[in-house]
Amino acid sequence: MNIGILTIGNEITGGRIQDTNSAMIARAMHRQGWIVTRMMSVGDNYDDIHDALAYLLSHVEALIITGGLGPTADDITTEAVAKAFGLELLRDEAVLARIKDLFAKRGLPWTENNAKQALFPKGAKIIENPLGTAAGFAVYKGKKVVMVIPGVPREAEKLTLDGVIPIIREAFPDAALHVKSRTFRLFGIAESAVDEALSADHLGERGIGVGFYPHFPENHLVITVREASEEKAQTLFAEACKIVEMRLGRYIFAKDDESLAGNIARLLIERSLSVSTAESCTGGLIADSLTDIPGSSEYFERGVVSYSNEAKKALLNVPDNVIAEHGAVSEETARLMAEGIREMSKTDLGLSVTGIAGPSGGSDEKPLGTTYIALAAREKTFCSHYTFRWNRRWNKIAASQAALLMLWRYLKGEIE
Repeated sequence: MNIGILTIGNEITGGRIQDTNSAMIARAMHRQGWIVTRMMSVGDNYDDIHDALAYLLSHVEALIITGGLGPTADDITTEAVAKAFGLELLRDEAVLARIKDLFAKRGLPWTENNAKQALFPKGAKIIENPLGTAAGFAVYKGKKVVMVIPGVPREAEKLTLDGVIPIIREAFPDAALHVKSRTFRLFGIAESAVDEALSADHLGERGIGVGFYPHFPENHLVITVREASEEKAQTLFAEACKIVEMRLGRYIFAKDDESLAGNIARLLIERSLSVSTAESCTGGLIADSLTDIPGSSEYFERGVVSYSNEAKKALLNVPDNVIAEHGAVSEETARLMAEGIREMSKTDLGLSVTGIAGPSGGSDEKPLGTTYIALAAREKTFCSHYTFRWNRRWNKIAASQAALLMLWRYLKGEIE
């Protein structure tokens, strides 16, 4: 079951907006066990749309098109599809009445060009749009089906789930599969090393799909099983997940839609623990992640960005002689920062980071990317040293992720 996606709009090909619909649709198809083999974007031009339709329909069984269903002169998708298939355009009076009703309810002035959105190729199946004025439609070309939906992302998603998928299921009843999929989110291991760790298990030869997706500073590993038998799918899926956990467990911090900060929040709340942060080179990124979770006031007390040496001394009680002797970027300073924020905020845990983000400030002894991360608990203060080798922004992101990972591993009992 091969599916193609065509996004239409000068705003896409001109780089004014990013095409997020293709990724959304591909994920929705993947969850159904169907494979997207072609994606394409073209501008609002009849010849380009015609050529794209001809190419894609020669390679796929179902084609999903988004964009170009508005009322303005440059919205030509419906006309282009009808022209390509030799179909006349007919007005759907029910759709027209609905559009006029929406305008009336919203107090918007009616202009006749809006009636354009009630025109559809002869014989088209209407895909209703409860979120906007532009309804979608489906037309059939032999054994193939073409579905056209609006380009507005939230409308595209709604019509994909409620309209497109049911149409494909109806058109291709034998294409139904049982799909099991899981995304493992990893940190601290390169994509090539992930591949090497799983190579001896020959997952692909056993019918288990394996995908590698870098998502800095993480690497995402996606395991997918597609089988006609639900029982076989579940067995293979459980087997694959067990192998991944065994080979890569120490690098896995979240699965599927989980996040590192979300998992940390869950453990902090379960254990009735509180945390505060003291950040230098990360500039507040750690605090931002921890407070991005709803209900973060239950576990997060405060965050301090002690960027300068004076701030470290005045706000965290780091002695002047420690900075003078060891430097602001040092294990000694990181430990005192973590202990200082924990003490002043009266929290169970204090998390700190200090480093050289770059692109200047490094030395032979402390090269660019040198970072110290410390976690102060009641019983002990832990500290780790890293040297990140990316640009300034990526070094900051990697440092904040490493700090959160230290907190995560402590909460799981992996750091003692």
